[in-house]
Amino acid sequence: MTDKEQMSLFALTPSEVPELPQAEEASEALPLKKTSRSTKATATVAIAVPVDEQFASLDALREVACNCQKCPLAATRTNVVVERGDRNAKILIIGEAPGEQEDLSGLPFVGKSGQLLDKILESVGFDTNKDVYICNTVKCRPPNNRVPTEVEMNTCKPYLLEQIRLIDPKIILLTGATSLKSIMGEKRGISKIRGQWLEWEGRLVMPIFHPSYLLRNQSREQGSPKWLTWQDVKAIKAKYLEIIGADSLVVDEEEEF
Repeated sequence: MTDKEQMSLFALTPSEVPELPQAEEASEALPLKKTSRSTKATATVAIAVPVDEQFASLDALREVACNCQKCPLAATRTNVVVERGDRNAKILIIGEAPGEQEDLSGLPFVGKSGQLLDKILESVGFDTNKDVYICNTVKCRPPNNRVPTEVEMNTCKPYLLEQIRLIDPKIILLTGATSLKSIMGEKRGISKIRGQWLEWEGRLVMPIFHPSYLLRNQSREQGSPKWLTWQDVKAIKAKYLEIIGADSLVVDEEEEF
């Protein structure tokens, strides 16, 4: 597939969202080797989860999260949205919060933004069922899809930190400003920092544009959000292949987008 053909996969024609799958339990995570540190570090320190609040498994985490009543979002949710993807994946993707479709299905990133995210990943050969694990900063939908509050994010953060610990990913992708702020404490706008390899808790982290932003900016011209995301996803795939010791990603840079 040429670079131009791969980039064409970023086109998501507005349509009705198909019938949604229901949440199913994923397979148990296996321990992974630690990755080397990024050359670009941050001073951010994660909120430590007390030992007595840690979970023995993702199944145990899911059970507690699905019955959580710690913040006001519990009163307005339909379903708790915990995870989708492979619990053994080397890439963990963190979004903002569940939207309407996610709230109905109990799965993250299944609406139009999720469909576009899948196409972006598939454009460089990622299998969204095997190569990635997807979750959000908060597990319940904020009313009217508003941005989660600090209280909501901090209340839910122990679940997120435990997901990271239990999955033990090599690479973390932060989609949008909310997930960037939640994990890195970063106050700069996503456009200022996207596409950069950062370090967090000894892990490689890259902030990228949220797919919902790309849906509002359809241009694929050089310098556009979609074009920049295309550069980012190629860099992510190249780093992934480097980590797993596979051949380098080959793309035709002479092709126009």
